[in-house]
Amino acid sequence: MREAEIIAQLAKIFAIPDSEGKSSRVLVGIGDDGAVIAPSQHSWVITTDMAVEGVHFQQGWSSAYEIGRKITCANIADVYAMGATPHHLVVAVSLTGKESLSWISELATGINDEVRSVGAYVVGGDVVRGEQITIAITAVGEVETPILRSGARAGDQIVISGLPGWSSAGLYLLTNRIAVGNLKNKHTAERALAQFRAPDVRYSDAIALQTAHSLCDISDGLLTQAQQLADASEASFEIDSQKIAAHPEFAELKALADEVGADIWDWVLAGGEDHVFLATGVDLSGFAIGKVGKKESGLPGVELLGISKAPKGFTHFS
Repeated sequence: MREAEIIAQLAKIFAIPDSEGKSSRVLVGIGDDGAVIAPSQHSWVITTDMAVEGVHFQQGWSSAYEIGRKITCANIADVYAMGATPHHLVVAVSLTGKESLSWISELATGINDEVRSVGAYVVGGDVVRGEQITIAITAVGEVETPILRSGARAGDQIVISGLPGWSSAGLYLLTNRIAVGNLKNKHTAERALAQFRAPDVRYSDAIALQTAHSLCDISDGLLTQAQQLADASEASFEIDSQKIAAHPEFAELKALADEVGADIWDWVLAGGEDHVFLATGVDLSGFAIGKVGKKESGLPGVELLGISKAPKGFTHFS
């Protein structure tokens, strides 16, 4: 296929309806050398995520539509984790040249459906040829008062908006080639697979946490993100494993872990890409799992109660 065909198809998928043109503030969209956006009185939040085939996704595990949604929600969650509202995104993709136009369209539709679910718009991007599929998305949002990782205060509650570990469970099932249909906990396993392939992120949970002192989304694991908040805030985080185990979904996920021979704490504490939200503050919505204290010299930023050996999460470079 020709590049012009791909661009024409993408422009059709990402087109902004005339009825939404003014409200979107997009003065010039796809088709020119750059998008033009009308100014706003609020500050901008800009974030970028990149996904590489074989590292972040595999075509044998996920449909093009699921891959599109999965990559997009990572960006949108980051915008909401700043206390901001996403408005515009640009998407850059490298393709090998072996993909069909229908596969590319499915990928773009997944991206667009996730974007439009929060009232945002794709306004441009780029398509090139490369040795493997790479997807880079930049999201732009607006915020009046950003919520930073450095805002945690002694005395704050630590809360999670949902139980992390579902996506990690799905990855475990796929990498270990477990026949889900033969499991006693089949429905739980199917949910885990769905969450890995394309997480259903409850963005409304982040909106409900607008009074948080610090906030982030759990993309790299609960303990990793808690350590980042603790370090940025120069505070100590005390996380109680018994409180996490009291979450309404914990027993269901643990039953699956026990059946397939996995450690539930590897999934919950070290698994990422669920994009549930981790916050500290007072009288917050969510599920309380610990508290923030003053950082004492020589003590770790995060203390995990009830577990002797914490799992190691995923890192790109180790």
